[in-house]
Amino acid sequence: MDTSSPVIQLCIEGSRAEFANRSELARQLYQQAWDAARDDYEACIAAHYLARFQPTPQETLRWNQEALKRADLVADERVREFYPSLYLNLGHSYEMLGHQPQAQKFYALAAELGVTHR
Repeated sequence: MDTSSPVIQLCIEGSRAEFANRSELARQLYQQAWDAARDDYEACIAAHYLARFQPTPQETLRWNQEALKRADLVADERVREFYPSLYLNLGHSYEMLGHQPQAQKFYALAAELGVTHR
C-alpha cells in the first residue's frame, strides 16, 4: 500500500479519529478521501471506510457495493488483500437488511479466502 498517497493518508487519519471516538471527524476525513480519489484503487479504499459512517443500512450497503465495484475495476494485485473485508462488509450489510441469501453468499466468498464470519 502506498502510504504516501493523499487518499491513504486521509484514511489513516480517519482511522485514528475513529479509534479516538471522534466519529464525525473520521466521517469527514473519509469523505475527503473519497473526494480526492484519483483512480479505482483509491476510490475502493475510501468507499470501504466511508461505508462505516452512513446514516442508514441502505446507504451502508450502497457504499460497500461501491467499494467492491471499484476493487473489481482495479487491474492489478493491489486490492487482493481487501477482498475478504469487502465481502464480510457486504455480507453484514445484507444481513442488516434481512437479505440472508445474499449475506450468506458474501460470507461464503470471504470464507473461501480464509476469513470466516462469526
